[in-house]
Amino acid sequence: MLNNLTDTEEGEGGPNCQGDGNPKESSPFINSSSASDVEKSQQYNGKNMALFEEEMDNSPMVSSILSSLANYSNLPQGSKEHEEAENEEGAAPSKKKPAVKAPSLGTLMGVYLPCIQNIFGVILFLRMTWMVGIGGVFGSFVIVFMCCSTTMLTAISMSAIATNGVVPAGGSYYMISRSLGPEFGGAVGICFYLGTTFAGAMYILGAIELLLIYILPQAAIFKMEGLEGADMEAAMLNNMRVYGTIVLSFMATVVFVGVKYVNKLALVFLACVILSILAVYAGVIKTAFEPPVFPVCILGNRTLISKGFDVCAKVIERDNGTVTTKLWKIFCDSEFLNATCDEYFANNNVSEIQGIPGVSSGILAENLFGYYLEKGDFLEKRGISAMQDPEAVITNSNRYVLADITSFFTLLVGIYFPSVTGIMAGSNRSGDLRDAQKSIPIGTIAAITTTSIVYMSAVVLFGACIEGVVLRDKFGEGVDGNLVIGTLAWPSPWVIVIGSFFSTCGAGLQSLTGAPRLLQAISRDSVIPFLKVFGHGKANGEPTWALLLTASICEIGIIIASLDAVAPILSMFFLMCYMFVNLACALQTLLRTPNWRPRFKFYHWALSFLGMSLCLSLMFICSWYYAIVAMVIATCIYKYIEFAGAEKEWGDGIRGISLSAARFALMRLEEGPPHTKNWRPQIMVLVSVDAEHNVEQPRLLSLTNQLKAGKGLTIVGTSVVGTYLNNHAEAQQADQSLRKLMETEKVKGFSQVVISSNLRDGTSHLIQVGGLGGLKHNTVLVSWPRTWKQAEDNLRFRNFIEVVRETTAASMALLVPKNIAAYPSNGERFTEGHIDVWWIVHDGGMLMLLPFLLRQHKVWRKCKMRIFTVAQMDDNSIQMKKDLITFLYHLRIDAEVEVVEMHDSDISAYTYEKTLVMEQRSQILKQMHLTKNEMEREIQSITDSSRGSIRRKNPSNLRSQQSSGEPAGVSVEEKPEEESVAVSRPKQVQLIHNKNATPTSPTSPITPAGGVATPGSEVQMTWTDKAEHQAAAAHPEQGGVKDIFNMKPEWESLNQSNVRRMHTALRLNEVIMKKSKDAKLVLLNMPGPPKNHMGEENYMEFLEVLTEGLNRVLLVRGGGREVITIYS
Repeated sequence: MLNNLTDTEEGEGGPNCQGDGNPKESSPFINSSSASDVEKSQQYNGKNMALFEEEMDNSPMVSSILSSLANYSNLPQGSKEHEEAENEEGAAPSKKKPAVKAPSLGTLMGVYLPCIQNIFGVILFLRMTWMVGIGGVFGSFVIVFMCCSTTMLTAISMSAIATNGVVPAGGSYYMISRSLGPEFGGAVGICFYLGTTFAGAMYILGAIELLLIYILPQAAIFKMEGLEGADMEAAMLNNMRVYGTIVLSFMATVVFVGVKYVNKLALVFLACVILSILAVYAGVIKTAFEPPVFPVCILGNRTLISKGFDVCAKVIERDNGTVTTKLWKIFCDSEFLNATCDEYFANNNVSEIQGIPGVSSGILAENLFGYYLEKGDFLEKRGISAMQDPEAVITNSNRYVLADITSFFTLLVGIYFPSVTGIMAGSNRSGDLRDAQKSIPIGTIAAITTTSIVYMSAVVLFGACIEGVVLRDKFGEGVDGNLVIGTLAWPSPWVIVIGSFFSTCGAGLQSLTGAPRLLQAISRDSVIPFLKVFGHGKANGEPTWALLLTASICEIGIIIASLDAVAPILSMFFLMCYMFVNLACALQTLLRTPNWRPRFKFYHWALSFLGMSLCLSLMFICSWYYAIVAMVIATCIYKYIEFAGAEKEWGDGIRGISLSAARFALMRLEEGPPHTKNWRPQIMVLVSVDAEHNVEQPRLLSLTNQLKAGKGLTIVGTSVVGTYLNNHAEAQQADQSLRKLMETEKVKGFSQVVISSNLRDGTSHLIQVGGLGGLKHNTVLVSWPRTWKQAEDNLRFRNFIEVVRETTAASMALLVPKNIAAYPSNGERFTEGHIDVWWIVHDGGMLMLLPFLLRQHKVWRKCKMRIFTVAQMDDNSIQMKKDLITFLYHLRIDAEVEVVEMHDSDISAYTYEKTLVMEQRSQILKQMHLTKNEMEREIQSITDSSRGSIRRKNPSNLRSQQSSGEPAGVSVEEKPEEESVAVSRPKQVQLIHNKNATPTSPTSPITPAGGVATPGSEVQMTWTDKAEHQAAAAHPEQGGVKDIFNMKPEWESLNQSNVRRMHTALRLNEVIMKKSKDAKLVLLNMPGPPKNHMGEENYMEFLEVLTEGLNRVLLVRGGGREVITIYS
């Protein structure tokens, strides 16, 4: 029950094999460097193929490679490498290396007989008769049929996989790993390795059992004679442990010294198995004419141990007198007829029955149904009554044959299943087969059919030939200590005993030979990093370290010491292996991958799923706790390979599943937009790269990682200037740089590089085409252009404003972190502090959601959340606070709440002056086409002259008190779309936003703060003495507040919309600085961009003023939809 991996020197996993760490399997024909340039020129020195001259440098002509394609060796590359290495060591350097021997094995010798040898084994000889006696013919037939069906279905799936291309040695491990990927392959490969290793322990224990019970009982170190119950069982187990360890050490030494001798003895071991089975069939035929004499002594209905007496009777007649027998002396205190005897012995008669009545005796009807026993129960003969006092104390129990374990149906399944394993032996020899794609299916299915017929017929024949109490007698104690199946054999029981002993020893050697090679193949695939050491071995490739580990694990099975306890363990591992072989075939069939073209056509995905279901069912039928342990081991290995293993691209089915599942999910996402409850930020991160293709704002990715508590999509994109043909290499370098930074910052997502004639178009393309189908980004994260005021970065800030416009047009959310270099890295921790949210306008809840997501990350976890909102003159701030607290409670968000009151106030002269400087600078930059240095000087001169005019004029209070007491109003009429400015009543300047003012729109909202009116309303903003002093105190460098009448000619030219926007920015900045200056992060609504390109510089200035003095600011602009809800 082992998959023979010993037929190639190396197995799979040589230094240059497909799984040696290369990410993809390479072809020996394309881009091959084997042919020299001279040879190529000779090959292609013709004019018939002139049209393909350019391709011939990279792609060879078909005529030149057909020979190589047809003769492509199916030897595993590892084997060839080691054969060459051996030849190099053994031969002089000048000698030519001998050619590699071509595979020559056919179906019979290469597949059929090895499978027969591996399937037939110790369970058939030691436990088959006991299983029939305990489970009955009917129950045992169900077990055999179920197990054989499982292996047959698995063989069909395996044949399909094995004929879908070349399968090097490695057997099921290679097939599973290349079909299901390195994670499943590694996990199942380890399980298969453990199963093979424990199989070695089971064979060794079987050999020791044969030796100590049937061949040489006197060799026992711990004597069992005279012991009862637990003492006798302990002595037996200790004998198994001692002799098992000795035999294991001897076998490991044999394997280490010379594997070739083990392979040569394989035919001898196979001959022993076949002769033993033929002897059993011959014995069955003989029982029909002349049943062998194997009497069984029964006391009442209890089976007696045959040792210690010679006659099955209480007394015998001798010399005209009645004489007691040895049996009498066992149960009585003396040999006289008046002796005191055991109560049960005295009340019941002794009878002798025939142990093997023969196939024509009709015993089959009695053995048809099961007879399950508890541990310590007597083996009782059916149909015989016995007189027994239920309350009587049982004595002399060591004289009866007792059940050594509690038996039940599932236990029988676990013990029996190892006798049908070994079906992978043919696929493991694929490197030696002349035509593997023909031999593997035929040989494997024929071997399973043969063994299944033998097993099923054996169940029926055993039940038809052998008495039930003998069948249930596991160790043959009632038949003079003979092997039960041996009593049926012809010509002698010793044929079975000796044959089964040698075949069991041979199977143990095969396990210790094959398991290390399997481990070596896994190690050399480099999918499990900590196993790399076991890939090394001797100079000829023998896996020395793997053999040492195998022997150590095998010793664990030896210490368990019970064949019945070890068999279910290896059943688990083999069943798991077979389950994944079926899964691999089913997936490949359902996915219909183009490369799935098996030469074996008699397969179907339904058969594979049925086989997989049977394997899974049998795992839990055998032992549910062993099944869970095996699954936990496989899961741990799977997750370890996924976490730390080398990335492999083997074209496996799991990748195909991923592609199919992704396509299905994308098609489902196309059905409609996600519900608010499912909304999460799918982020497109726009970064820029320098001349060396390094990311200029790496902290953007740190912030992205910290926002990914939402587990949404992440696309990191950048643009490269140029054309695709000329700059493709640069784009690849930039992509590698992005991937490396994403890996460093632990950002799980995708990178995307676009080549465009200019950065503006490239960024626009990223925003438009990023994502696929329904899985598109809904949020754009872009850094604030820090040096936007510098003339050389004029284009950069205009690109930034275009990004704002495009995200608004596309209904995407926009996140703009300012001072991104000051943001924390993923390794930093804030132990205290606040995340302040300034909720000015409703943006669908983005301002609420983002702090919640940030606080899921360890960087921000200790920060508390504060929400500020602004109340105007007509608002009830107390009620606003209550409503906001209730709203946050329904949102399940913990945060402090504060309502900031911003009453209507005057517009300070500083606001006018700042607006004036801003507009003058913008006008100069638009009208003049200057060089960089000249532009900088011009800006500086404008700023200096403006500041000088402020210093020259003396500030004075506004005098509007008139003696007549009547208001003298001064009005300035503007264009219809602008606001009217009126000065009326003493000590007042009245700014009226009438109904003709430009209305706000979703694309350009005017922040509702003090001093900014909404459409259709009138706001009174008063210029007072108190306001003058406050402005002077806030801006002492201005030399006091300007006289509004003295500055009137300069102010008249100002756009009053810009004045009000600047006023809002200054007022908000003043309040935010007062409340959130020490906050770790400030989140703030981002105003909309200007509709036209005339006011772009002004827009940037407004944002700069709004966030001035704050360390970390995240400007947030919603996407026009609700992203957070109070409902569950």
